[in-house]
Amino acid sequence: EMLEKYPSLICVDYTHPSSANPNAALYGRLGVSYVMGTTGGDQSKMITDLVDDSTYALIAPNMGKQIVAFQAAMKLMAAEFPGAFGGYSLSVTESHQSTKADTSGTAKAVVASLNELGAGPLEIDAIEKIRTPSESIERLAVPESAVSTGHAFHTYRLESADGTVALEFKHNVVGRRVYAEGTVDAAIFLANRREAKDSQRVFNMIDVLRAGAMG
Repeated sequence: EMLEKYPSLICVDYTHPSSANPNAALYGRLGVSYVMGTTGGDQSKMITDLVDDSTYALIAPNMGKQIVAFQAAMKLMAAEFPGAFGGYSLSVTESHQSTKADTSGTAKAVVASLNELGAGPLEIDAIEKIRTPSESIERLAVPESAVSTGHAFHTYRLESADGTVALEFKHNVVGRRVYAEGTVDAAIFLANRREAKDSQRVFNMIDVLRAGAMG
């Protein structure tokens, strides 16, 4: 009914990790293009379920454009300088509102790059996940106004074996505006790719950045 009324419909999904794949499968069956902002799903399964040639998808664990740019930079550094941080330990702490059930997808991606750089290695299960408001406030200085309504604080710490060198990377987000702006850009980008009948049908936020498709 919605497709008949709005044939250019693009669905934006921010639900729960447990519903990411079932929802993607539903969009695929119905021929609905979508932007998947829900984390924790199986992306390869989402691609497999995209059976209609006229259906497009943009799947990203983080819609914040600047955070995605940082994530991409870490991936490029890992490709250019593999093993540069060999022998360095790696610890990661991420804090979100208590309603976020899974470990940060951005943290997982950055850890993968840092592992390729030789740090750690750190297993995904070893990422410290903070979801208690009092702990987020006391340890990471998350503003009380955002601790339950929406925040994303990440700290990646690398330290040399002898303790004489330490590096920290941080990205802290208060509120949800950066994600809303990125989601709008993602939906517009996807609509344009669909209208152009692009042979590529699955995209991510790095594709949006490369296209300069940012409002």
